[in-house]
Amino acid sequence: MVTNDRNFVEKRFNRPGEYRAAATYALIVVAVAGLAFAVYAFGPRDSVFSASLVPGFLFLGGVGALIRAYREWKAQRGWTAWQGAGWFLLLLMLMALALPGSAAFAG
Repeated sequence: MVTNDRNFVEKRFNRPGEYRAAATYALIVVAVAGLAFAVYAFGPRDSVFSASLVPGFLFLGGVGALIRAYREWKAQRGWTAWQGAGWFLLLLMLMALALPGSAAFAG
């Protein structure tokens, strides 16, 4: 049985608007997490809740980007930039996980 998997094998990464939409989404999520970090940095240093918002926003943004990548893949549109944005946001979330721990031990 021969199937035509040409669309799967020949990956073309030149979908119009794919990169810009994913990069804009990632920048907005990073900006919201940056605002949450500013609230933590300039507020009381022992607030575990405000420190937990930073990795929380990054986690939700990463999962949202990966869900969008899955939907784009199912629709056979450009999905690679969304997957990259999702993994980038989840990587930032892992680095930001130190903030709630530092806030718990600050007080």
